[in-house]
Amino acid sequence: MSNKFFDIILKNRLLIIIAMLMIAAFGVYRYTELPVDAFPDTSPVMVPVFVEGHGMAPEEIERLVTFPIESAMNGLPGVKFIKSTSAFGMAVIYMYFEDDVDMYFARQIVAERLSSVQSELPEMDEAPALGPISTGLGQIFMYYLEADSTVDTEGKDKNTYLREINDWQVKFQLQTVKGVTKILSMGGHVLQYQVKIDPYQLENYGIHLEEIVSAVNNNNKNAGGQFLVIGSEEYLVRGIGLVNGVDDISRIQIKVDNGTPITIGDVADVSYGNEIRRGVVTRDGEEEVVAGLVLQLYGENASTVIPRLYDKLPEVQRSLPKGVTLVPYYEQQELVDNAVGTVIDALLIGTLLVMFLLVVFLGNIRTAFIVGISLPICALIAVIFMGLSHISANLMSLGGIAIAIGMLGDGSIVMVENIYRHLSDPKKLGSNKILTIKTAAQEVAKPIIFSVAIIIIVFLPIFSFQGIEGKMFKPMAFSISFALLGSLLTALVLAPVLSSLMLKAGPVKELKFLTGLKKIYKKILEGALHHKKILIAAVLVLFFASLSLVPFLGTEFIPTLEEGSITIGVTMAPSISLEKATETIMRLEKEIIQFEPVNETVSRIGRPEAGSHPHPVNTAEIHVDLKPLDEWTQFKTKADLVEELNHTLSVYPGVQLNFTQPIQNAFDELLSGVKAQLAIKLYGDDLNVLREKSEEIKNSIDNIPGLVDLSAEKSFGQPQVKIIADRYACSRYGVDVAELLEIVELAIGGEVIDQIYLGTRRFGIHLRYQEDYRDNPDIIKNILVQTNDGSQIPLGQLAKVEKVIGPIQINRENNQRRWIIQGNVRGRDMGGVVADIQKRIKENITLPSGYYIEYGGQFENQQRAMKRLMIIVPLALLLIALMLYLTFRSFKNTLLILINIPLALIGGIVGLWLSGAYLSVPASVGFIALFGIAVQNGIVLVTYIN
Repeated sequence: MSNKFFDIILKNRLLIIIAMLMIAAFGVYRYTELPVDAFPDTSPVMVPVFVEGHGMAPEEIERLVTFPIESAMNGLPGVKFIKSTSAFGMAVIYMYFEDDVDMYFARQIVAERLSSVQSELPEMDEAPALGPISTGLGQIFMYYLEADSTVDTEGKDKNTYLREINDWQVKFQLQTVKGVTKILSMGGHVLQYQVKIDPYQLENYGIHLEEIVSAVNNNNKNAGGQFLVIGSEEYLVRGIGLVNGVDDISRIQIKVDNGTPITIGDVADVSYGNEIRRGVVTRDGEEEVVAGLVLQLYGENASTVIPRLYDKLPEVQRSLPKGVTLVPYYEQQELVDNAVGTVIDALLIGTLLVMFLLVVFLGNIRTAFIVGISLPICALIAVIFMGLSHISANLMSLGGIAIAIGMLGDGSIVMVENIYRHLSDPKKLGSNKILTIKTAAQEVAKPIIFSVAIIIIVFLPIFSFQGIEGKMFKPMAFSISFALLGSLLTALVLAPVLSSLMLKAGPVKELKFLTGLKKIYKKILEGALHHKKILIAAVLVLFFASLSLVPFLGTEFIPTLEEGSITIGVTMAPSISLEKATETIMRLEKEIIQFEPVNETVSRIGRPEAGSHPHPVNTAEIHVDLKPLDEWTQFKTKADLVEELNHTLSVYPGVQLNFTQPIQNAFDELLSGVKAQLAIKLYGDDLNVLREKSEEIKNSIDNIPGLVDLSAEKSFGQPQVKIIADRYACSRYGVDVAELLEIVELAIGGEVIDQIYLGTRRFGIHLRYQEDYRDNPDIIKNILVQTNDGSQIPLGQLAKVEKVIGPIQINRENNQRRWIIQGNVRGRDMGGVVADIQKRIKENITLPSGYYIEYGGQFENQQRAMKRLMIIVPLALLLIALMLYLTFRSFKNTLLILINIPLALIGGIVGLWLSGAYLSVPASVGFIALFGIAVQNGIVLVTYIN
């Protein structure tokens, strides 16, 4: 570096110090404005489409709804792949786009394509709709409503009353909070006005179902009649015909028979009722509750949205009826605070440790201060660039700075130590202090620049990561690079300026401690130089011995982040009813709440309204809120608690358990579409073959060590009643197949045929046969169907009514049906478990033609990241070698420095082995940082020797 550079900075020392103070102040300000997360949002650019097909079985949903939409979406620009789930009454199609596609552009083109395909879909009550503008980790806040005994429920069931409050009051208030895109309701009952038809009265009066639908629609309207001018004023004209309640619906006239009006009340029982629900929320095994799930808007940050929600809660609480309370039971803020707090503590401890060692080894508090002050400035410079690059403060980005904390001071240490050595040189006594500092700084400027540049190059492999691992680890690489650029600035600019102001010229007596260390080192060095062959042989033995440990390390994607709570995924028999599932989950909750560390349990069974997921009623998630660990007396660790919970709950028949954590649960589902760490995906066409082979696979790998919570997808076993039209009989009796389908859809299944408006609230008018006339196949056979000549004939003479077993849901991926075997890994590495699984499947499973297996979850991402590292790391090392040669113009010097890299592996591998840690992607990042340190140390030493 030219002498002129140091002339300028040393002549403008005051300006330099003021500039650094301003940078530090701006860095502090940017940190307070920086979004904070537990870790980067790894959610893909994904647009979900939700389609409500009320009453339709999974087969009809797949054939008539899912497949046409999938086919239409395949040609969209930027689409990577499409996944879908066809469940009872609902289809969800997920379009995954390339990471560089703008979310709003993706939603726009999906909406355009969706509108063009709607003509191919069957007629439905609600049009297909895009899901909320959120991400897979967007469920940032959950709450439930509870009411004490003093609440006046207005004659309604308590959970119906609370659901109405949540739907029409709480949701609308919370949705005004900036950063919230949608509130999903779950649990309780949605109020309906139900018209329960007596089919014998229909026959008696000769009335068709369509006539009732038309009567309701024609008698439930308002109209506008413009305005009248009366005198000097305008009077608006309104025609009021909307029904206001049960009595109004009962009085609606259907037709006139011999001068006598026939009303709905004559042929039906009109009353309040509950909408058919597919989800329940329970608490502590004691009661049902009404819950709300707050979804965060895409691009927003939980650390800012959650405080806004808490600011809004007092206002919401004041608006609730007396005795009704809103109780939050989960939010991500605690995890965010814990994660970021841990990293900040590590940063502070690292800084103090570095300063302490500097004082010990340099023997001068002032030199330690100069280097120590550079560390927070480097971190604040990194924060400024993070803000400009829209990178949040999280475990990865701040963790990157923590990883680099030792490297950040290296440049300043070299600079200050060299200046300190020159100023202490007795030969330079009486020399110009500024000139001495300038000479010392110029000596080491070049190796400092090259060493920092090389460390940044070392981290280039992380920038090459793709997919989930790219989103997770790139913020770390960016923050390290930003901090290293800051270290370059402080080493070349701040360190010389502060040295000129704080260090004194003159000889300094070396500390006895250092003198003793140098003597020891000198003896070791002399011994090494006299026994070079023995040393080299010993090092090679250590190196190859450490490499021999690699197969025993085990591999995983990332270590598990402790969230402080447990999520238990429960899968029950496919044929189970919602009522029985609720009873089962409440029994499990009563068992869980008995454990001393458990504070509260809240369970979600089935699914909420459209906008979240299509989980069937045989699945549930039990959220287990835990007390702080220091209050536990019964268990030492969370792993012990999970093991005992698993032992206690596994005795319940027909129940499969999956133990995870709330964010980890969502994270795993983002990786592979399942809520477990490992997914074995079986593809093919025939559901029966998929089901049989999945059970074979599950049984063959069931006893692999470390593989826990193993289960095969329970997507088959739903009892069905099929009503198959006999076309010959229909033709003989003059009945259209459409007549039979109307019986199935309207009389048996029921439909919302209109709405009642009470102020701004809206409730459905639901039409259906009374339960006694539709509750089993034998009765269904006796339902009368009107023929063209006006006569009545039993449905059983026109159609075959039979009981069969069918799928509960049908999952598709890459335009094929997919079945999943899933599990978690505990007490062993992921890579070893998967290797055993692959071996067992290869030995024991034979798949028919057209069927194949893929491995998903964390293993898939770990493999992809490691393969990329195997290519990029050697290229980065070649680039480092080139830069070293350009620096030293010597192959020998370059080789001397590069030889440090494989030798640095010795300590890293042994450290992993001794600690029992696995070779994960974060551990690989640690090795990359280690390579940088090894190269930097080599540069400094070789430069000094030269």
